[in-house]
Amino acid sequence: MRGKYVLLVEDNPDDEALTVRALKRNNVLNEIVVARDGAEALQHLFNDHAPREQLPALVLLDIKLPKVDGFEVLSRIRADERTRLIPVVILTSSKEQEDVLAGYRFGANAYVRKPVNFATFADAVGTLGMFWLLLNEPPPAGLAP
Repeated sequence: MRGKYVLLVEDNPDDEALTVRALKRNNVLNEIVVARDGAEALQHLFNDHAPREQLPALVLLDIKLPKVDGFEVLSRIRADERTRLIPVVILTSSKEQEDVLAGYRFGANAYVRKPVNFATFADAVGTLGMFWLLLNEPPPAGLAP
């Protein structure tokens, strides 16, 4: 059985590598599972019929994805009893105000723009990992839907 892991939904191989590197650089040692498009993310979350304790502790979600966009993925996460309480952080390069608003409307816990500078990006991703995986108190497993 998996421990607390991160589901990274990212279609850009360079951004995927940078995110994984940034997490490791900040001593986030949790397993990182990568889905490279929205359909793969939904398959991972819903078609594996995983019990709640085998779902990710955190989803880092890009919004500009092939097959199924990130907003649809987020909407499906929030609509399902098994996944609605999983923290979802949108991690994207989009600067569109409509995207920020849509992210929060669909239920994102946070919206983070990918900085261009790796050091800044590593710090941002490390802070996300530290907060959501170590500091945040998730709902108790027996009481959560």
